[in-house]
Order: sequence, then C-alpha cells, then structure tokens
Amino acid sequence: MNRPVRLHPAWIVAAVAFVALVGAAGFRATPSVLLHPLHAEFRWPLATISAAVSVNLLLYGLTAPFAAALMDRFGIRRVVAAALVLVAAGSGLTVFMTASWQLIAAWGVLVGLGTGSMALAFVATVTGRWFVRRRGLVTGVLTAGGAAGQLVFLPGLAVLVGAYGWRAAALVVAGAALLVVPLVLRLLREHPADLGLPPYGASEIVEPARPAGGAAARAIGALTQAARTRPFWLLAAGFAICGATTNGLVGTHFVPAAHDHGMPQTTAASLLALVGLFDIVGTIASGWLTDRYDPRLLLGAYYALRGGSLLLLPGLFAATTEPSMLVFVIFYGLDWVATVPPTVALCREYFGTSGAVVFGWVFASHQFGAAVAATGAGLIRDQLGTYHLAWYVAGMLSVGAAVLSLMLLRRRGAAFTEPVPVAAAPKAWSYRD
Repeated sequence: MNRPVRLHPAWIVAAVAFVALVGAAGFRATPSVLLHPLHAEFRWPLATISAAVSVNLLLYGLTAPFAAALMDRFGIRRVVAAALVLVAAGSGLTVFMTASWQLIAAWGVLVGLGTGSMALAFVATVTGRWFVRRRGLVTGVLTAGGAAGQLVFLPGLAVLVGAYGWRAAALVVAGAALLVVPLVLRLLREHPADLGLPPYGASEIVEPARPAGGAAARAIGALTQAARTRPFWLLAAGFAICGATTNGLVGTHFVPAAHDHGMPQTTAASLLALVGLFDIVGTIASGWLTDRYDPRLLLGAYYALRGGSLLLLPGLFAATTEPSMLVFVIFYGLDWVATVPPTVALCREYFGTSGAVVFGWVFASHQFGAAVAATGAGLIRDQLGTYHLAWYVAGMLSVGAAVLSLMLLRRRGAAFTEPVPVAAAPKAWSYRD
C-alpha cells in the first residue's frame, strides 16, 4: 500500500519567507511615487529627498551581513519579526515629519534597518538551511518576493497618493508590515534538524553549527577572510553596479523621469510595477538556470543585456506608453534581479558555510551602488534638467559588470573552506518532489 505523501516543512518555511519579503518590499516600492508629492509639499530639493532614499538603500545593504549573523545566533523568527516592526514604525512615523532630517531618520534609518534584516542574505540563509535540491529555484522564487511586493503595492500606492495623499500610502505600508508579524512568529521555523528532519533533498540530518562569539564578530570575520580573495571583489564590484542600475536608478527615478516627459505618475508607476511582474518570471527562471548552467556565464549575459537596454532607454520616454517602452519594461523586468540566484550560488561555492554571511557583504556593495546612484541621479536631474546622462552612465557600467563576471571563469573552486557540520543519524522521512 502506498504511503501518504507529506509536504516537507521546507516548503512551508519558504512560503512564509516569501510573504515576509513581500511585506518588506512594500515600503521599498514607495520612493518613486513619493518624490514629487514630498517635493511639492515641503519644497525640499529632489537631491535632498533622494539622499533619504540613499540612506535607506545603504543601510538596507549594510544591515544584511549582520542580520545573517544574528539569524545564526538568535534565530530567523526573532530577527524577521523585529525587522517587520521596524519597517512599520519607520513608515508610520513619516506622517508626523516636518523637516528633512526626520525623513532621513524614519524613511532612511528605521526602514533601512528593517528591510535590510530581510534582505537577500535572509534568502541565502533560508535556502542554505532548508534546501539541497531545488536550491537555485527556491532562491529565485524568494528573490522574486521583493518584485512581488513592488507589484502588489506600487499601483495601489500611486492611486492612494493621488486620491488621499502620500500619508495614506505610508500608513497602508505600515499596516501591511504588521500583519505579517503573527505569521512569521507562528510558522517560520529555524532548522530542519529541530524537527528531526534532513533538509529538502538530503538523506541525513545536519545539526546546525552553533556560532562562536557575537554576531558582529562573525560578520566582520567573514568579511575579513573573504576580502583576501579575488572572487569576493569581482562579485562585490559587479553587484554594486547591479544595485546602481536597479534600485538606485530605475527603482527610484524611473517614475520621475517618465513624468518629466509628460507621462502621468500613475501610468509610470504601473509600468514600474510591470517591471516587477516580469522580474518574478525572470528571477525564477534564473534560479532554474543556475541549477543547470555555470553562474559566471549567466551573470555575464545578464549584465551585458541590461547595459544595452539602459543605453536605449533615453530615447523611449514619451507622454504616452509606446510599444517600444513596453518592450523595454518586459525585457528589463526579466533581467532586474536575475543576477541574484547565480551570485548566491557563487558565494556558496567560493565561501562554503560562510556563504550566506559573505553574500550579505556582497549585497551591501549592491546597496552602496544603489545609494550612490539614487543621489547621483537626483543631482544630475537638478543640475542638467534631465536624466539622460544617468541612463548612459548606468548602461556603460553594466557592460563593465559583465566583464567582471566573466573574469571569474579564470578561477573556480572554493576561495576558503570551513568545517562542515557533522551529520546526525538519519531519520526515516518520505516525500516527493
């Protein structure tokens, strides 16, 4: 008689992580629809508002490696729940601000710390603990959670801003983040070994390694060791360009740039949300490809294609949505964060059990690039009255990132190794794909 098929808890953990990532993405989707309303109400220069975005993006990245180490020490559940509360607090407090420094404190610092704790290092931690098979695919799906959040929130936020003002949008994001907290506390498990199970696709129970020392020491130690290797700097430089050309430039300034050409803000926001829709498809497909092909070649192709599309973008803006712009949105969406699954895989390949923490530092470089681009593009717009130069620079940088990725082909294998946790005795367990 056939035994009943049981769903491996790894899939439940992945589903909860996806929902948490969607909730965290809500506030990250708002900068592009709030730039002009904040500028109109407070008369702050776009460069000043963009500086708050830059602080947010920078902390979003710098928090990631420490959050990954904190998850190792205190558990995923506690760290993610606290992060969602920070996002809600930062978003809600913006409705009371009267000065630009308060925007930086709430939008930049609180939300940056909260979303950074649920950044892509969180994805690397979950997939590293719970999956052996389908790891690349699940990485792609969870990474797409950020795009799904953009897709879910952005058009609605644009409508809210137009109908009720930007404060209503900020409060909706705060409420959405709080709604996810009970789900995380109840269903987000720490390790498969805690349930007496192997990771999905494995046959042996892997006892979690108990980190020695504090989370900060672990994060700094991983950086110190990784920084001595050539692959780390190639990955970090490429990912910095990735951040500059996605979150920093397109994510922050696409809507204002389209508005400069006469396109209604709600239409431009819908186009950016469409980027998010195709990003889901592209990132999941990238995860599937990462399980099958050399991630170095995938990164080279992704960055080169992105560079070409950005060099063409300035000529595509118009007051109405032309077919050429729709082609760009579809193409760019497919490529948006398709770079994440191969980058996570390479960090795991080169840096072993420290891969999630090292990826946190690589992701910090991503957000450093995003922060520079967010402020830089705002300055270009203030000084030149157009974003054209920003798009051209971003296109050339993307081509450079493709070259950096292909340079990784010259050296493969682990950059350094760490002891692998000792496997406990296997427990009978039955599941199917």
